[in-house]
Amino acid sequence: MCKIDVDRIRKDFPILNREINGHKLIYLDNAATSQRPWQVAQAVYDFYTKHNANIHRGLHTLSEEATEMYEEAHRAVKEFINARTWEEIIFTRNTTEAINLVAYSLGVRRFKPGDEIIITMMEHHSNMVPWQMLKDLYGIKLHYIKLRPDGTLDLEHYRSLLSPNTKLVSVAHVSNVLGVINPVKEIIKLAHDVGALVLIDAAQSAPHLKLDVQDIDCDFMAFSGHKMLGPTGIGVLYGKKELLEEMDPFLRGGDMIKQVKIEGASWNDLPWKFEAGTSNIAGGIGLKAAIEYLQNIGMDCIFEHEKALAKYTINKLKEIEEVKLFGPEERIGVISFIVEGISPDLVGIAMNEKGIAIRTGCHCAQPLHEFFGIRGTARASFYLYNTFEEADKFIERLKEIIAQSKKINVI
Repeated sequence: MCKIDVDRIRKDFPILNREINGHKLIYLDNAATSQRPWQVAQAVYDFYTKHNANIHRGLHTLSEEATEMYEEAHRAVKEFINARTWEEIIFTRNTTEAINLVAYSLGVRRFKPGDEIIITMMEHHSNMVPWQMLKDLYGIKLHYIKLRPDGTLDLEHYRSLLSPNTKLVSVAHVSNVLGVINPVKEIIKLAHDVGALVLIDAAQSAPHLKLDVQDIDCDFMAFSGHKMLGPTGIGVLYGKKELLEEMDPFLRGGDMIKQVKIEGASWNDLPWKFEAGTSNIAGGIGLKAAIEYLQNIGMDCIFEHEKALAKYTINKLKEIEEVKLFGPEERIGVISFIVEGISPDLVGIAMNEKGIAIRTGCHCAQPLHEFFGIRGTARASFYLYNTFEEADKFIERLKEIIAQSKKINVI
């Protein structure tokens, strides 16, 4: 078991020194977006001040430097998820765009009425709405894997849904509400046994877990840079090379073409075939810096730290009778809860009064909340720079909020 030096890590995140309402910031909204270390900001700054130019366009020094740096960013992602080649790494704006790319580029051509797609009840809207689009436009059947009462997947129900008509299974590796880690390797094996492809939404796993796309054998994987210390506006779609070569481009225009004639066009090589127009070059370079930062600490160490924080906090929350928790014991550092008699939004506002940033609402997972019979939750989510002292202050503030609410109700 490894242990990370949180005090040293926190020095790399200037925003953690900020005060909110006279209180030092405690940032527990990492499932929405993480903070950035100065190393990532410096990488982006250095690009813009020393190397800024468009890629694949010029023969001058700046363009060649920018091209090399951007391509190195693809190679860094390839190593991070253990893809076979960096040609399998496509940069998008975010997880949402990556999933939509597959829905349009794969689904429109490959799927036909009567084909079936399987997702889960716990999906983020980004891994639900694109498949609903295919259902509405092309008559595809969309099935949802049921959940057990603790929020884990009902794998027996999943097995019952699989058939020769199943063409795609698309599931979250980790739930952004429950923190549950889904058994994706088993899910993928069962899907492949009936000839279906599998897309893994890794938006909540890439920041916290060591990923290996060859080991789990997924066909596609999508995740975002901004949840893993990287810049906003940069995401990743991994796809097996043979599948990407078969697929049509999602967007069409500059840099994704090999040749254009009046009669038509032919497409560029991978991954540029799917990266139309001027890319988010600085974002890619910033993502590379974020990956290097995470790898220097160690993904296994990061996960162990977060898991310990989550377990510690959950045990404290269980002692508060007014609090109801959602999700299983084994999870990443995501904790969603409700407080009896107090709306999640009021909990969030009261937390912010003491400088504690949490998330409230449905977290872009309305069907999941409907499954539990609630409209929303409050969510605290941890990352590598959070401390047990911050967890204690979060618990202390929650007890204050509950006590204040009772006092008001009595009056």
